[in-house]
Amino acid sequence: MTDPDVTTLAPGSSPFGHGHEQVVFCHDPDSGLKAIVAIYSTALGPALGGTRFYPYATEQAAIEDVLNLSTTMAYKAAIAGLDLGGGKAVIIGDPRRDKTEPLLRAYGRFVQSLGGRYLTACDVGTYSADMDVIARECDYVTGRTTAHGGAGDSSVLTAYGVYQGMRASAQHVWGGPSLTGRTVGVAGVGKVGRHLVGHLVDEGAQVVVTDVDPDAIEIVRGLYPGVDIATSTDALVGYALDVYAPCALGGALSDEVAETLSAAFVCGAANNQLAHAGIEKSLTERGIVYAPDYCVNAGGLIQVADELEGFSFDRAKARATMIYDTTLDVLDRAAAESVAPSVAANRLAEQRMREVTRLRSMWLPRSAGR
Repeated sequence: MTDPDVTTLAPGSSPFGHGHEQVVFCHDPDSGLKAIVAIYSTALGPALGGTRFYPYATEQAAIEDVLNLSTTMAYKAAIAGLDLGGGKAVIIGDPRRDKTEPLLRAYGRFVQSLGGRYLTACDVGTYSADMDVIARECDYVTGRTTAHGGAGDSSVLTAYGVYQGMRASAQHVWGGPSLTGRTVGVAGVGKVGRHLVGHLVDEGAQVVVTDVDPDAIEIVRGLYPGVDIATSTDALVGYALDVYAPCALGGALSDEVAETLSAAFVCGAANNQLAHAGIEKSLTERGIVYAPDYCVNAGGLIQVADELEGFSFDRAKARATMIYDTTLDVLDRAAAESVAPSVAANRLAEQRMREVTRLRSMWLPRSAGR
């Protein structure tokens, strides 16, 4: 296998206008690998973010997704209190057909070539076992299997964090964190959505789910027979919901959803849920609170980041539990300052990035600090 063919856009030279430090393209013809890594910021530390394996219709669609996702990861790490920057990777292809050992190992060499500026982990279409394969060629891999000392499936704490964000949103909206008896619609019951349903059922919520994958629906139906099934996302949005949880791909909150949704608040695991910037304003005008996605879905990042210290599930779960406090703080600040919750969240994340960057401008001898 030859080394991957890597093309790098140097810091400051990105033509996309997103302000990224670095965007790197990789093509290995022998394995069929076509991948992109986007590093938005390393102000707080190396950029950590998952690798999404997805059959994008065009390369431009993949570029737009990886740029948006990597930006979100920087803000997510900052607001979660992690000493990490934001990055993301996408592999263009159908994981069910195109994922092979040579392709994953070529991708590992690709990530290795970045020298630790980017740390990879699982995302849509990739799993802990894939990270083990990538790690055979790369030192900068998290989200590995427990057999290899890793955190395992990061969807566990992603879902737990969203659940904590949902409880905080309930506290903000209804004056108490309980979801018992509330009707919650979960759109997307793959790795994260399925675990989220479990938390909701355990608390006594009435759960309605939908997914484009009939196998995912059958798994949830088998685990939780009392869950209702909506025939489509449009049908789910039309339910009399108290809470709406988008847990699939981005852009779930469209103009149509904003006009139809009856929920008191939106709190879900999907990244980049707003189809465009005006959606949150439309939700606010209808009295619907939006819990910023990168604030509530940081549990998975917290889980895989904990591997860098030698993984402790209890420690990672304790950190993910704090998503409740962060979410409540963001929503309360937004109300007090009369701004959208996403604006309040952005301000908190940007403040931390500025303050830590300023501290690191002070010189320390190499042995005394970073």
